[in-house]
Amino acid sequence: MKILFSAGPRFLPAMNLPMMKSVLALAGALLLGACTSGPRPPDWQIEAKDAMERSVAAYLEGDSRVENAELARARSQFSRTGRADWLATAELLHCASRVASLVFEPCASFVPLRPDALESQRAYADYLSGQISPAHIALLPEAQRAAAAGNAHALAGIADPLAQLVAAGALLQSGKASPAVIALAIDTASTQGWRRPLLAWLGVQLQRAEQAGDAQQAARLHRRLDLVQSNGAPLKPTPSSP
Repeated sequence: MKILFSAGPRFLPAMNLPMMKSVLALAGALLLGACTSGPRPPDWQIEAKDAMERSVAAYLEGDSRVENAELARARSQFSRTGRADWLATAELLHCASRVASLVFEPCASFVPLRPDALESQRAYADYLSGQISPAHIALLPEAQRAAAAGNAHALAGIADPLAQLVAAGALLQSGKASPAVIALAIDTASTQGWRRPLLAWLGVQLQRAEQAGDAQQAARLHRRLDLVQSNGAPLKPTPSSP
């Protein structure tokens, strides 16, 4: 396995594979090194990276037990460094995965780290809580700036699926998520097989269908929700089933 190194001492080693791109896009605190050669990084860095990848993946897939165990392992590794800014990156990614799944709450685990975090990290925490000021939007990762400014049209241009869902969640939190944004978020979560955000976004679409009095669409969404929640178990027929 190749390990990618940080471009400077302020940042953690960059993560590889799909989650690496998500961390880069979301937290804005990990940088991709110029090359993958060089001495092997310390064991704690590899263990922390792998634990955060597994924690976020488990959360999105709906496995809270694995998520909590891996998050605790990652926090233990990060805390060994005494670097609040490094631990803050992990906490922000942890909180970002919740915004992607429409869990809107303060990023409590970041609060004790805030005084010693980077300015960009403080701005990102504000963004996740829906309190970013216009003056600080430029400090956000590039993929999130348009959403922070309320531009829903830029969502389709975000290549990373997790970053895209975070941006969609931010738009919904600010009341600027159009039906197209919701549909795109559903497609993204479905394609990735991320049960938790998929259920959340389907729930939003169902609520809007019911409010609009679209019984046919609501019935279809109920069936889809049942399918996701079944976890592969056989479904029981319903009167609305074809």
